[in-house]
Amino acid sequence: MEKKKVLIGLSGGVDSSVAAYLLKEQGYDVIGATLQMWQESEERKGFLSTAAEDASKVAEMLDIPFYVMDFANEFKEKVVDYFFNDYKTGRTPNPCIQCNRHVKWAALYDKAKELGCEYIATGHYARITKHEETGRYCVEMSAAAAKDQTYVLYNLTQDQLEHTLMPCGEYTKEEIRAIAEKIGLKVANKPDSMEICFIPDNDYVGFIERVYGYKAKKGNFVDMQGNVMGKHQGIINYTVGQRKGLGVAFGKPVYVNRILPERNEVVLGSNEELFHTTVMAEDVNFAAWGSVEGEKRAKAKIRYAHKASPCTVSITEKGLLKCVFDEPQRAATPGQALVVYDDNNHVLCGGTIIGTKA
Repeated sequence: MEKKKVLIGLSGGVDSSVAAYLLKEQGYDVIGATLQMWQESEERKGFLSTAAEDASKVAEMLDIPFYVMDFANEFKEKVVDYFFNDYKTGRTPNPCIQCNRHVKWAALYDKAKELGCEYIATGHYARITKHEETGRYCVEMSAAAAKDQTYVLYNLTQDQLEHTLMPCGEYTKEEIRAIAEKIGLKVANKPDSMEICFIPDNDYVGFIERVYGYKAKKGNFVDMQGNVMGKHQGIINYTVGQRKGLGVAFGKPVYVNRILPERNEVVLGSNEELFHTTVMAEDVNFAAWGSVEGEKRAKAKIRYAHKASPCTVSITEKGLLKCVFDEPQRAATPGQALVVYDDNNHVLCGGTIIGTKA
């Protein structure tokens, strides 16, 4: 029987490296690929070359074919430009979600089909399953709760999920590192990357100014009643829930409550005023749920590190995802994702947060 081919994205890190090994052990015909993304600086391109080098060595050790695939144009258009536009309009973007849907999956899957591969694979900590009630594909939380990455994978399509393998989802991070050491991978103890991949110093404001020539205009800090409290340095410097780094002493703790790009204002309020029960989201992607009729009980997350909280979910006449939490949630941030789960930790649906109601 002919082995099924799979194209795996190799980052040079321990997770994707072990994922490639596990797939080979499971009998797949594995091909490795490093995705060359757009980068601003020559220095950063050097970093990417190092990552490709590490990935190449892993592929050589595992005795699998290896390619470097240039996705710079797709990445710039779908991820970097989106990142800039979201900040410019007062949102706080999540570039990983965009990259997963439009680059790591859409572009990589197209390449996989060109190579005759039935599947693509990644080193993400998540599991892909068919929901027992709806029969639709969805992502399920991984065995490693602390490393679970389902939040940034909610936006994958049914076709993408059907043709994806995520072998790391059955393991904890410690188990993955132990496998890497056991088989002699030099990247066994390579640290996880914590930064935005295209902004190595995490100075996204400086990045936006350099790459797009965009200098944020100063404007007013206002209170919840619209009274001017001081001057801000440009709305791209702020995010909902922020307290530190406001640049003005107010004599009491204040937090960014809302950002109003049309008026170039940053609204400040108390910590208590950041809590809301109702969160609204647009651009809904249905995973385990193919649709939502009426009101459904579930649980949902409003940020990556958020614990999923009980809620009631519905779809409005305008197609928005409406999530009413049992308990008020702090700092639901426009631009971030609202991801809905069932009690068995399957992703039911998700969307991009646009606002809150009290």
